[in-house]
Amino acid sequence: MIEIKQIEKKYKDEVVLHGVNATINKGEMVFLRGASGSGKTTLLKLLNREIEDYKGEIVLDGKIYRNYPKHVIRREVSTIFQSFELLERKTAIENVMLAGEVLGKSKKELKELSLQRLEQVGLLDKQHRFPHELSGGEQQRVAIARALLNQPKVLLADEPTGNLDPETAERVMDLLYAINQEQGITMVIVTHSNELTAQYNNHRILMMNKGVLSS
Repeated sequence: MIEIKQIEKKYKDEVVLHGVNATINKGEMVFLRGASGSGKTTLLKLLNREIEDYKGEIVLDGKIYRNYPKHVIRREVSTIFQSFELLERKTAIENVMLAGEVLGKSKKELKELSLQRLEQVGLLDKQHRFPHELSGGEQQRVAIARALLNQPKVLLADEPTGNLDPETAERVMDLLYAINQEQGITMVIVTHSNELTAQYNNHRILMMNKGVLSS
């Protein structure tokens, strides 16, 4: 599904990723752990094409990342963030619909698809709420619905529970786990939480330490 081959990334004279290699199988849920500044987020940015200047290759479904048009990667790979990244002046459904602009669907089709995604994350009844009217957990669920809109093959999550209390974090992780199990979406979840990975200890953990990846 995803092959990461001899990736090296520098910022000026500082090497932040050193010969990173990994294979992530289709439908797998993998945790990426490491201390702050270890290179986790940089690797995620390479996987979602936010960063394109690097040595080595990333391969998705047998095709080299660099050969994919960027808009195709945006459909195939979605990202959710610790900070939710919702637009404050847009309602929940409007925030979800924004992810569909690259699909070429009509507004009616996008609305129907967005309603399905909000129902999937249990927020259909709050489709017209603005972000400030939602709890942190609800905002993250809107962000998950938005990430799922285009039916991606890969979901990247950068500290998705970092701004949530433990109980809410557990509910969000349970939702991600259910999506992985039911839909077979490949997931890479960045976290520094021992407690989080302990609850899902049957899933593979990749460790990042000063830009070096190990399993």
